[in-house]
Amino acid sequence: MLTSTHVPGGPNWLDLGTPDVPAAVAFYSALFGWEFESAGPAAGGYGRFQVDGKTVAAVGPLTEEGASSAWTVYFRTADAEATAKAVEQAGGTVRFGPSDVLTAGRMAGFTDPTGAEFAVWQSGDVQGLDLVNSPNSASWLELYTTDAAAAKAFYRSVFDWETHDRTMPGDLVYSTVSPAGGGEQTTHGGILQLPEVNLAAGSRSEWHPYFEVPDCDAAVATATSHGATVLLPPVETPGTGRLAMLLDPFGALFAVIRSATP
Repeated sequence: MLTSTHVPGGPNWLDLGTPDVPAAVAFYSALFGWEFESAGPAAGGYGRFQVDGKTVAAVGPLTEEGASSAWTVYFRTADAEATAKAVEQAGGTVRFGPSDVLTAGRMAGFTDPTGAEFAVWQSGDVQGLDLVNSPNSASWLELYTTDAAAAKAFYRSVFDWETHDRTMPGDLVYSTVSPAGGGEQTTHGGILQLPEVNLAAGSRSEWHPYFEVPDCDAAVATATSHGATVLLPPVETPGTGRLAMLLDPFGALFAVIRSATP
């Protein structure tokens, strides 16, 4: 679960960059029942996805040269400039430097040393997402990486995250991450080393969100009927729930999950 959205280093925003905002809005509205609220003419097509008036994500056109459709995860920071310096010192890259988004807050975008893109949000009028861990909202984040050891060292340095390793079937190591001092009860995501077969196939490092759904199989059926591609069919994961991974019609990776009842 996303249990650390309001602490430094915790995830506090999530948006989709897409080449066709109206089509993306139609897809995710059909899948999750989201409503779209435009941020206005000055926002260049950017807007928020909402459930019952509460913001669960956002969407906007692609703005970076050479960018492809993807979900971007934002982590909370009290000082975007200081985080940018920490990213560079830890071996990451600044894709775009800190800048104000009107009075909403301040943002910056980075790439970690393994190639995964992410961003930070320094809140102003907008603190972050209004709803998480509920049906049709984000409930987990995951980093698939070409070098798990390097990724963990980087995010520990930048955000002071704690990591907790556990061995999965096939001798895969899954690392959960949480803010400093939070322990395993305040996790907000996981880090997984890409297996050799994926690396050989050209997989690259990337962050992706999981969205909570009432019925994983039904969500996958709806997604595919509206143009999504299934990467991982629905599978039961003991202690976690039933999950599936998909690409939306424009190639953005995301997952759906019906979490196990505690």
